Amino acid sequence: MMVQHSGQVSALEVSASAIVPTLSPAGSLGFDDFTNLTPLVKEELRFAIQNKRQFHRMSSTLDTVTVSERPVETAMMKTEFSPEEDERKRRRRERNKIAAAKCRNKKKEKTECLQKESEKLETINAELKAQIEELKNEKQHLIYMLNLHRPTCIVRAQNGRTPEDERNLFIQQIKEGTLQG
Repeated sequence: MMVQHSGQVSALEVSASAIVPTLSPAGSLGFDDFTNLTPLVKEELRFAIQNKRQFHRMSSTLDTVTVSERPVETAMMKTEFSPEEDERKRRRRERNKIAAAKCRNKKKEKTECLQKESEKLETINAELKAQIEELKNEKQHLIYMLNLHRPTCIVRAQNGRTPEDERNLFIQQIKEGTLQG
């Protein structure tokens, strides 16, 4: 069963009661009402909506063709270019192609340069980390040696000798040749 509508009505304005007369009045249906329809009714609704869409497409196409053929003519005129315009477009495309290739090459070179710089910085970073580790080890060794030497420094300080006194005594022993090994 199919009902045809006269006039310009969009597919959204087609009410279910116009297609299926056994349903409630137009505008009172919700989404839930359409989910409970039988497959046959759903198919009829789908068919009616498709027909409306086709009708609107055909009428809009006929309007543009019958009202004015000028848009069709201008479209045809635009596709026909003079040889000068074709040559200008060809040169422009060629220049654009060359510019695009240069841009890609420049981007590629910049990427490679950044990659090399990144690798160089990573190498320097690794070397500096190794140097830090080496300096930490040397510091620990010097602290260990200082701690080993500390008891002798404390004894000298208790005897009243200062490092300056020790140095002077050492220099004197060297001059006299009485340095004891």
